[in-house]
Amino acid sequence: MSTWQLSTPVAFFIFNRPDTTGRVFEAIRRARPARLLVVADGPRPGRSGEAEKCAAARAIIGGVDWPCEVSLDFSDENLGCRRRVSSGLDWVFGLVEEAVILEDDCLPHPTFFRYCEELLEKYRDDDRVMMISGDNFQFGARRTGDSYYFSRYPHVWGWASWRRSWESYDVDMKIWPQIRDEGWLEEYFGDGNFRYWREVFQAVYRGGMSCWAHQFTFACMVHHRLCILPAVNLVSNIGFGADATHTTGQGKLSGMRTEAMQFPLQHPPHMIRDARADRRTEKDQFQLLTIAARLRRLLFLMYQKLGGTLKW
Repeated sequence: MSTWQLSTPVAFFIFNRPDTTGRVFEAIRRARPARLLVVADGPRPGRSGEAEKCAAARAIIGGVDWPCEVSLDFSDENLGCRRRVSSGLDWVFGLVEEAVILEDDCLPHPTFFRYCEELLEKYRDDDRVMMISGDNFQFGARRTGDSYYFSRYPHVWGWASWRRSWESYDVDMKIWPQIRDEGWLEEYFGDGNFRYWREVFQAVYRGGMSCWAHQFTFACMVHHRLCILPAVNLVSNIGFGADATHTTGQGKLSGMRTEAMQFPLQHPPHMIRDARADRRTEKDQFQLLTIAARLRRLLFLMYQKLGGTLKW
């Protein structure tokens, strides 16, 4: 086992999948963080065998066999993705100033931890940076030889951030009606992509989506923060399947190959968002949904003209 030990705290979010939890835990174990904060959701009522699966996932944490301060935030009841992750991160950043964050299906490359730790230190006092992601969804396309680039999108399958960033987060998105009604989202994007995010944020605000991450994206946009994304993919999501909360089907992002980050890091000479890379992300992940949003909007306008009273 390596003698190198990660000094940055690691926050580990688990639920009911002891198989993937065990694999991610082994990756954390190899990094040997000095502090481990574990957040667990409780079993859902009426789900046969889920209490046993939750207990098995929690038991894996007992495998800590290196010098490490372990803190536990285990819920007896099921809070769901929205409340459990958001309240868990409230707890994490109430205890530590910065952390590397992994969920039970996000398997990191060993170099992910050093990459996060070095960039947490470099941008610790730079409010322009919201978070550091371990995800690269560019599929080999890159613009420079730098180790990372800046984006408007916070990919959270393995990431790191600071308390100062989390303080900008509001799980209820209370200022969304003002942003929506005053046209700020249209100005932020300057193109048709605002339609997709308007649909998403409206659904989250109304409680129609049990998620926490879209609210984090909203906070990044509202405060015009940058997100750091690596030049190579450092985290593989191994949780796609029928038992997942959101990633229930297979796709091009499932089980992606990871690569080693090379050190020393090559830092970009400027802090300008890579709009070209963001457009690739929008095309791959948001474009079809944006078209769907436009069609729904068109149907709504037709419904209104026919005398409908549905509230948008």
